[in-house]
Amino acid sequence: MSDLTITALRFGFLLLLWVLIFSIVSAMRRDLMLGRKAAAGAPTARQIRRNPELAEAPPQPVKQQARQLVVVEGPLKGRTVPLAASPILLGRAQEATLVLEDDYASGRHARLFPQGSRWFIEDLGSTNGTYLGDQQLTRALPVEPGVPVRIGKTVIELRP
Repeated sequence: MSDLTITALRFGFLLLLWVLIFSIVSAMRRDLMLGRKAAAGAPTARQIRRNPELAEAPPQPVKQQARQLVVVEGPLKGRTVPLAASPILLGRAQEATLVLEDDYASGRHARLFPQGSRWFIEDLGSTNGTYLGDQQLTRALPVEPGVPVRIGKTVIELRP
């Protein structure tokens, strides 16, 4: 082999390496951009291929996490309880986190507890029941901010 052939092969190999490097960088960049879109709630490319109507769908609103419990109706109207990582016991008993001054509330009426990034409410076998919106609780249900929870004459809401 001549020196010219070896030099041409070296440049060809070098060119092939640079093409490989650029393709790897562009693939990584594309993956990072798709990851950002997916994190923002946008559908993935695979989801758009399967359901083209997702491409025109408006962006989903970002849900704000609840930071406090507010009494909006009843004897304790205006009272707020900051939300932490621990459950909140609701009822007339003195050991309750929020002591309800409501004749229709049981001693240990309901429990509001965090699970992951969401809050759930469950009735603890109360006499008069616990209502999430217009639905009486029969099991623990997630509570979205702004949805009223009624215990007797007291209505509470989670707020951001």
